[in-house]
Amino acid sequence: MVSIDGGGVRGIVPVILMQRLAAEPGLGTWVDQTELIAGTSTGGLIALGVAAGVSLDELYDLYTTRAAAVFKDSLLDDLRDVGKVFGADYDVENLEREAHRVLGERTLAQLTKRVLVTAFDLDNGATTDRQWKAKLFHNFPGRDSDGDTLAYRVAVATAAAPTYFASYDGYVDGGVFATNPSMCALAQTLDARVPAGERADLGDVRLISFGTGRTLRYVEGDRLDWGYWQWVRPLLDLMLDGVNGIAHYQCSQILGARYHRVAPTLPPDKTIGMDAVDEIPYLVEFANSLDLSATIAWLRANW
Repeated sequence: MVSIDGGGVRGIVPVILMQRLAAEPGLGTWVDQTELIAGTSTGGLIALGVAAGVSLDELYDLYTTRAAAVFKDSLLDDLRDVGKVFGADYDVENLEREAHRVLGERTLAQLTKRVLVTAFDLDNGATTDRQWKAKLFHNFPGRDSDGDTLAYRVAVATAAAPTYFASYDGYVDGGVFATNPSMCALAQTLDARVPAGERADLGDVRLISFGTGRTLRYVEGDRLDWGYWQWVRPLLDLMLDGVNGIAHYQCSQILGARYHRVAPTLPPDKTIGMDAVDEIPYLVEFANSLDLSATIAWLRANW
């Protein structure tokens, strides 16, 4: 299994890392051999793209040539949103257009691999127990399969980060509960509702998890007497980044050496937001400079 974190434009980092690993002698088909690929937000788009047969080179080009179109802002939009106070930073239709261009009209059932993509449902529409809840889109067979759902709509739903984009089909970014979807992917493979032939034996599971470049963040002060306005953006960052390490801990405890995490940390002076299109050249250089020797050794031993 492969799992890919969220992170906006930082998604180019795992794409490059996957390219580099595939260029290693004997590892050229490691991505093709993957049976399940999971992702959140930008990682969800990568997961859906790989499962749809989009090459890593094409996904690389998506970030380097099309990210600016996704995170395109205008003075008119800022005026309408009163300087971003009352509206999202970017038009979700930009994201929708690019996702559709990459994935077309494929449904999840038409993808060549099993996928699991996280999103958060703001209103389940139930007549009883009406609530918001986590949503795990997947194409495994069974009663709860989302096989008939269009892949590009799932891509937009998983990446609709609050304040960056409007909600989409009633969903927002899956990063509000699972920036790192590794544990979600592991749980899905063991789901008793999945037909026996599709369920994994825990001892056979091999899971590699990719981060998108961890930004060193902290909030200074021992006692923060903050209200709504002071907490709104730090809380968003906490939701989208702060819970990342929980899934890593859980998977490492359950799988031991059969789990490997590639989670590069950005330099202390680098804070790269999800929409930092101008930082893509730096991210390319950063990803190409990382030492992958431990990951290469793990893949050769376990894949």
